[in-house]
Order: sequence, then structure tokens, then C-alpha cells
Amino acid sequence: MVGGGPGAGIAETHRTAMRLDDRYVIVAGVFSRNREKSLVAAKKLYLPEDRIYPDFVTMADAESKREDNRIDAVVIVTETASHYEIARKFLEAGINVICDKPLCLKLTEAKELKALVNKGGLIFCLTHNYSGYAMVRHAARMVRNGDLGKVKVVQAEHASGWAARLLEKEGHPQAAWRTDPKILGDASVLYDLGTHAHQLSRFVTGLEVTEVSAEMNQIVEGRAIKDNANLLLRFSNGARGTLWASMAAVGNEHGLRIRVYGDQGSLAWHHEDPHHLRYCPIDGSPQMLAQGEEWLSADARRWTRAGLGHPEGFFEAFANLYTEVADALLARSDGKEYAKAEVGFPDVTDGARGVAFVEGAMRSYASGGVWAQVEPT
Repeated sequence: MVGGGPGAGIAETHRTAMRLDDRYVIVAGVFSRNREKSLVAAKKLYLPEDRIYPDFVTMADAESKREDNRIDAVVIVTETASHYEIARKFLEAGINVICDKPLCLKLTEAKELKALVNKGGLIFCLTHNYSGYAMVRHAARMVRNGDLGKVKVVQAEHASGWAARLLEKEGHPQAAWRTDPKILGDASVLYDLGTHAHQLSRFVTGLEVTEVSAEMNQIVEGRAIKDNANLLLRFSNGARGTLWASMAAVGNEHGLRIRVYGDQGSLAWHHEDPHHLRYCPIDGSPQMLAQGEEWLSADARRWTRAGLGHPEGFFEAFANLYTEVADALLARSDGKEYAKAEVGFPDVTDGARGVAFVEGAMRSYASGGVWAQVEPT
């Protein structure tokens, strides 16, 4: 693991998820640029001193040369701005990568990472974990099975209220870097939240966003960046859509949801009620599908652990991605071909498309909201 020292909350989620199905052991890492903080984290994980590295370059070089107990993959849980250089180094060393989202901050960097993955025949997972929920998997299968007919409208939003106050002025570490104009700038809300809604839209519908019209504004006075974005979307099949991303939607909790409307039916999923999927066929009554029901698709049944009526949530969705990646890693180590499932974990291509989407949206915003192309990747 690179990153994930004291105070890095998402790293705890990753570590919990990778252990849930007993598929991973952390054996090496550099957990902070601060050596003392890195050692504190490593001690809690009972790592041997010779596998606690001073920096990611040293780690990649040393691990790639090990003849025994070499790491099978590296998990990157650092701030977004450092993802590219860390991922590139490990890919160049021939090491598989599991990276927190977003992939990076420039499409040129994303394309380079994709080329390295393809050149090395490596596995790369980008942890858009919401696509790991069982009912999201079922929604994706329903669309591909034609249950909605032709998709006409997609409405996605990740409008959170977590930063509805000026937290960055109160010493909040996560707010500080997310609202720093020198790091992510006005694109922050799209990279941090908008990419989740974008990936969820693509994952469920199987469609690509080809054009975007973007408007952005500031909700919290005194903030150095825009914290709210409203986007119009055009999809590859001619469907239309909207995407709302906000870090300052007062009263909202996590705020992730998706609605898809076809000419034969519609569906709706809300992250704060992840066990249910609302389906409305054109010629029947609305149905509330529940995780754990025996007649759900194999895509949903595979990722249901406890059964009908037993809550499963955020950690389990994360764990589902880790388990899929473990299957891929073990297949490769056994010399077998691994074909990723049609409805499977997000990879480097998904990451590149997310970056292309943000760049297209920012071009649109800079030009007054005119339609901008989303570059294919």
C-alpha cells in the first residue's frame, strides 16, 4: 500500500474491504511522506521493517526485484494529484495496481497509464466502489437484457452536503486539499464526486457520454473554488441526460443516485438505500426489487453474502471489487487467461474515460456552457 497513514480514512475502508473475503495480506508499504507517520501505520499492520519503505520509488524497485514473496499488487490511496506518478512507477516495474479514484488529473497521463497496462499485460482496478453493489450489478444486467428497451434519459447525481460549511478554514484536512485552487481547482467537485456519477451512468447503461454542457457555481461564500456543477449530457445511443455534482448540497447526506428511463421501462437506485432497486415496466405496476431475492440475476446473487433482509453496504461493495481483482490475479499467477466479466470491476479505461469527461466539462464551462466533445479513450 502507498498512502493510508494516520488520518487517511479511505485507506481504512480499503484495508477492511480487502480482508473481508480473506483474499489479501498487506506485506509492504510506504504510508506517508513523513517517515514517523509511515512507521506508526506500519506498526499497526505488523509489517517487517525491511518491507517499510522510505518512498514509493524505492518500494517499486525493491519489490520488482524480489525472488520470493513479491507483492502481487499495490494499492494507491494517496491524494489524487500523486496517483499518476505512483501508478506509472509500479506499472513500469511490472506490478499490478489497485488505485483509488480518480485515476489522475490529465488525459495525457491517463492514456500513458493505459498504454503501460496494455503493454505489460497487467491488471489495473480503479475503485469506483459503487459499481460493486449487488443491486447496481442487477440494474446493469437489466439494461443489457433489454428490460428498459432503448435507453432515452439518464439522470445521475452525487450531490453531497459534507462541505456545506467552510471546513477548509477550520483545519479540516480532507477539505483543505479538495478546495485548494492549486491542486484540483474548479474541477475538484467533478473529479471527486462527478466522476462517481459519470462512472455509475456508464456502468449501468453501457453507454458512453459523448458531449457535455457544463455550468458551475459556488454555494459556500469565501470558498476558493466552485463547489457545485450542473451538467447536460449526450450519450452514444442518442439518449440525453443530466449530472449534478456538489459538495455543498445542504441537507443531503452522501447524495449518490441514478435514474434510467427507457422506452419500455425505468429504474432508480439510491446509495442511501442500496438494497433496493425500483423498476417500473411500461405495462405493469412499479416493483421494488430487494437484494437477496433468489430470482435476481447471477450478477447480483454473486455479491450477496448474508441473504434477504440482512444489511450489506459500503464495505461489502468495496470488497466485491477486491475479490474480483483477486480472482484475476490468481488466474494470472496460475497461467490462466482471465476474461473480465461484462459487468465487472472498473479498470484503467474507465479511469481514462472519467478524466476525459472532466476535461470536456471544464472546456464547456470555460466557454460559457457550450457543448464540448468528450474525447474517446
